[in-house]
Amino acid sequence: KSARWGILLLLFLCCLSPAAAGKLLVIPMEGSHWLSMKEVLAELNKKGHEIVVIAPESRLLIDSSEMYEMKSYPAPFKKEEMQEVLHSMTANTFSDDPFLTRFMNTWYHFKQSSSTFQALCRSLLYNKEMMKYIEESKFDAIFTDPLTPCGQIIALKFSIPTVFFLRSLPCAIDIHAAQAPDPPSYVPRLFSVNTDHMTFSQRVKNFLITLSETFTCNMAYSGFETLLLSHGSIWLKRMDFVFEYPMPVMPNIVFIGGINCGKKKPLSQVSDFLDILWRENARLSTLTGKNFCLIPNLN
Repeated sequence: KSARWGILLLLFLCCLSPAAAGKLLVIPMEGSHWLSMKEVLAELNKKGHEIVVIAPESRLLIDSSEMYEMKSYPAPFKKEEMQEVLHSMTANTFSDDPFLTRFMNTWYHFKQSSSTFQALCRSLLYNKEMMKYIEESKFDAIFTDPLTPCGQIIALKFSIPTVFFLRSLPCAIDIHAAQAPDPPSYVPRLFSVNTDHMTFSQRVKNFLITLSETFTCNMAYSGFETLLLSHGSIWLKRMDFVFEYPMPVMPNIVFIGGINCGKKKPLSQVSDFLDILWRENARLSTLTGKNFCLIPNLN
């Protein structure tokens, strides 16, 4: 009997294969999206993966590094124009204007940013030299931000699996692309200021906002956006499920909200001070046989 189990164990071990590092193509998004993505690339680099980042020449925060190889392609606009687009989007996000004003501003900025991203994507897709490089490099996966569909278009063209890295997409495009349920009566919409516990009037308002999102996103995104992104293999979402509204998700959606948390740094001066107090407390207690408390009361 033991010999039989030994043979089964040997056959099982023969089926195992060693893990190997892969070749990763990264098509990032500018701004704070890149800062979070760069943290992931640092960890992948430690694991021995070969990383290639493709970005426009007019990039702002996307910088060169020893962790990856940088490939640039010509962009149809200057850095200043890109800076203006990102600044306008950020300013509208934190605006305290009424709902209708924020809606119109959002619609305008969506339209403006959409034309900018389309121009960038067009420059990359029509760059024959870059497309030839991607085809010949035989990448194992594409790591991209789905805010622009450029990475997914390249993935479908060359049959490369895609890993999306995002917080969320406007109009719940990410939820629909992942084929997850998204009932407007229960999931609060952007700018609604509703919670997951809504009255009837709030649910009606939430439903009307859902209809308006369809109009807004048709101006900023093509009708094929959801279908295009539905081919993604894995969705890495920079959000914590505990802090979000209850919602159904699909198995290929992974929450990685902790990636945006800063690493804690010990206060060296306070630590040294407490070490000295503990040593003095131990020394006096040993000499006198009494317990001393030299730690100050900070309450």
